Amino acid sequence: PADLVLTVDTTQRYQKVKGFGGSVTDAAAMNILSLPETAQDHLLRSYFSEEGLEYNLVRLPMASCDFSLHAYTYDDVPFDYELTHFSLRDEDTKLKASALAMSKQPLSLYASPWTSPTWMKTSESFVGKGTLKGQAGDKYHKTWANYFVRFLDEYAKYNLTFWAVTAENEPSAGLINNYPFQCLGFTAEQQRDFIAWDLGPALANSSHRHIQLIILDDNRLHLPHWAKVVLEDEKAARYIHGIGIHWYLDFIGPIQDTVVPTHELFPDYFILATEACIGAHFWERDVILGCWDRGNQYSHSILTNLNHFVAGWTDWNLALDLEGGPNWVKNYVDSPVIVDTSEGIFYKQPMFYHMGHFSKFIPEGSQRVGLVASKESKKVDLEYTAFLRPDGAVVVVVLNR
Repeated sequence: PADLVLTVDTTQRYQKVKGFGGSVTDAAAMNILSLPETAQDHLLRSYFSEEGLEYNLVRLPMASCDFSLHAYTYDDVPFDYELTHFSLRDEDTKLKASALAMSKQPLSLYASPWTSPTWMKTSESFVGKGTLKGQAGDKYHKTWANYFVRFLDEYAKYNLTFWAVTAENEPSAGLINNYPFQCLGFTAEQQRDFIAWDLGPALANSSHRHIQLIILDDNRLHLPHWAKVVLEDEKAARYIHGIGIHWYLDFIGPIQDTVVPTHELFPDYFILATEACIGAHFWERDVILGCWDRGNQYSHSILTNLNHFVAGWTDWNLALDLEGGPNWVKNYVDSPVIVDTSEGIFYKQPMFYHMGHFSKFIPEGSQRVGLVASKESKKVDLEYTAFLRPDGAVVVVVLNR
């Protein structure tokens, strides 16, 4: 085929990068800590050290999610509006905090709740369709907002401070009948009012007033509608910094129709990919060891996102077992690192190395720049992106699927 020339144009400047990383769920922490100490250390260095992928973003569930051994929150004592009984669990202190303590590099941590205590919910259950009782500004909403502050306070005692919180993981999930695992429903209007009346003020009046607040944290299908509803309200918008997106329904919500108009309407808010994994759809196998195509799927998603104003990309579980768990509702999925607990070893999958082509070469603070192809590459379907790094170097990432 005739030569294809890619020309970098640093006069064209786009979004700045926040970073790349993955999530420390209960399951991920259990798998990591099930390994012999040398292997644990090797696994964490593989992700976070200079000889590894140099991840700088870590997402943490606030209390349990489906990748936990059971459902729980930090205050399951009914009607404890003062949160007197609020306390972190062994999952936090023995698992998540110890896993994070082993990373020497500075990390940007961000936390997302799946469910509130059941006594605050219309469903009185961790699962299924349900929202907070009452409405924004009342004692349920105030208590739920204070729960975020208490979470940050308690983690600070373990020397872990957070860069951001998301207002709720997948708020649309709690609007679905019989939803199978932990959720808490919010419409865009309910999220707007909760932030304006409760969560925004609670964070602003706490010692964590510098924390960033991320809305949506759900499939990009909800954009730009969700952003319009929440960010066109000044009372809510002043507390908000970014918009989080999940990748699960990308095939029915093209990026040009969702993310791009959102960025054009609200250029001052960052857009961050906050969750992705393969194996979540019922038609996909859970774990396929050594699957190269799954690496390609990660790279393709990351490139598409970066080329459309997204500031970073967060993988889901940092490590899972051979089954793709543990997961208390058997919602098994794949992960870049698979741990064989019985043998005390772990596998680095193609997804792991695909992540590294971004995380290792595009540090925080890099800015996307123009990259022009000499002609339409009809013969070879190449995907590519270019960044100007803080150290003055230019990096180009090219994927040939």
